[in-house]
Amino acid sequence: MGLLGAIEAGGTKFVVAVADEDFNIIDRTAFPTLDGEKTLDQVIAFFDQYDNIDAIGIAAFGPIDIVPESKTYGYVLDTPKHGWSGYNFLGRMKAWRDIPYYWTTDVNGAGWAEFTTGAAKDVDNMVYLTVGTGVGAGIVSGGQLVSGYGHPEAGHIFLQKHPEDTYAGHCPFHGANCLEGLAAGPAIEERWGMSAKEIPDDHLAWRMEAFYLAQAILDYTMILRPEKVVLGGGVPHREILFPLIRESFAEQMSDYLAVPPLDDYIVPVANGDNAGILGCFYLAKTLL
Repeated sequence: MGLLGAIEAGGTKFVVAVADEDFNIIDRTAFPTLDGEKTLDQVIAFFDQYDNIDAIGIAAFGPIDIVPESKTYGYVLDTPKHGWSGYNFLGRMKAWRDIPYYWTTDVNGAGWAEFTTGAAKDVDNMVYLTVGTGVGAGIVSGGQLVSGYGHPEAGHIFLQKHPEDTYAGHCPFHGANCLEGLAAGPAIEERWGMSAKEIPDDHLAWRMEAFYLAQAILDYTMILRPEKVVLGGGVPHREILFPLIRESFAEQMSDYLAVPPLDDYIVPVANGDNAGILGCFYLAKTLL
């Protein structure tokens, strides 16, 4: 067997890597995200060094078209990221080398890694929620990534505002009505006038953040009934958040549904910053 390739395509940076069939990384590099053509020039230059790549997993920032029957399958859809709206990402890769590609979202890639070897490796149904520059979710139900007419955009569910929150919201589409607009990293910084790293543990910011994340997890729990909810991204690096989220979740659930013990139900990632790349490798191997 040859090598596996991975492309973690983020809005700020791309990470590309190759690994053997046992997922041992042989080579890896990262570079800033430019426009579509210039960025994929660098991606292809990296993979040109290897002529025995059997499959590549691509986990891309979105929104993207993941429906194989669609005319724009493999494209990046409307995005504020310069030079990416309507870009045929997958088509460019296939034109370079016609091998199998697993094409999915960045959160699905990281979520699949957590499902395969991470915090949710012992369950069949999980929600992976990333909270950073934006908010997104990778959902696994019955051992399969959830998709339909497109991929889930679970970062844009509508929430009730915290009674003490007067912030107008960060989301250009939904303002202060959706999870991303209220709880993403930029929303925290704009609301409080300092970055999440600067805010002390005892600040109201964290109780408010926990209220929003707990409310979202409550919604996912009601609809999806997962066995585990895994939180990743930059914001959940703050350890104070997890006890606050569990406390707020219990309060908002109000004993309505049975869930696993909250210390086992709402948990941090286990693969750290490697989740995206590992997920790409795992998904690539499913094609072989």
